[in-house]
Amino acid sequence: MNFKYLSSDIKSGIVVFLVALPLCLGIALACGVPLFSGIIAGVIGGLVVTSISDAKYSVSGPAAGLTAIVLAGVSEIGGFQYFVAAGIFAGVLQLILGALKAGGLGNYIPNSVIKGMLAGIGIILIIKQVPHMVGYDSDPEGDLYFFQKDGHNTLSDLYYMLNYITPGSVVVGLLSFFTILFSETGFYKKHKIFSNIPGPLLVVLLGVLLTLTFANIPLLHISSEHLVSLPKINSFGDLKATLITPDFSKWNDQAFWILVVTLATVASIETLLSI
Repeated sequence: MNFKYLSSDIKSGIVVFLVALPLCLGIALACGVPLFSGIIAGVIGGLVVTSISDAKYSVSGPAAGLTAIVLAGVSEIGGFQYFVAAGIFAGVLQLILGALKAGGLGNYIPNSVIKGMLAGIGIILIIKQVPHMVGYDSDPEGDLYFFQKDGHNTLSDLYYMLNYITPGSVVVGLLSFFTILFSETGFYKKHKIFSNIPGPLLVVLLGVLLTLTFANIPLLHISSEHLVSLPKINSFGDLKATLITPDFSKWNDQAFWILVVTLATVASIETLLSI
């Protein structure tokens, strides 16, 4: 940790946290695994990985591109506890690849491929967020696949959402959108007070205040089904019951090692292309 940049790191950390937390929960939901596992993964990626890594641009947060692999992997090896064990071995394999300087392979990937991938991800992210902005949440946050579990797809949801518009969600969504645009203006960035408040943090505060205000307005009321759902833990016993520990008993299963190599390879490629 470089204390010279502590102020900037704190501001950046707040922004990343606000983006990563809903994704951690949404991807865990889309993968069919315990929601608390998404929170733990976000904490480890945000605190542990970044504190020991010197890489400036590597990805250590939630990656929606692994959703299908996680979903299929848990099913194929028979349970989430075995998948956690496979994830540990995948991390060890990534450490070995890093020691071997295998990341240099990224230098041979054409820029057109990388820019096309990033543009495609951007378009998908925008389209996927439109239904959520109007209050249609049938597809979990973080699921970026075209064909969805509910039988719809990314484009058909843009039609179905018209039948489920929540006025309060639309107001919050539009005001949040314009607040983000405002935070990118020269006035905001040069202002003595505003410049110290990350735009996404201002959006979250605005969303919370509006949601609390709308609670007493029937037309704009936003029900709990549209809010981020966190696991309820009231005691240490609840925490212990929620945690799922790795089970290494499948180590001699071929499907186990296929999953290990797949996780390590896909996660590494995603990071390399993002860099």
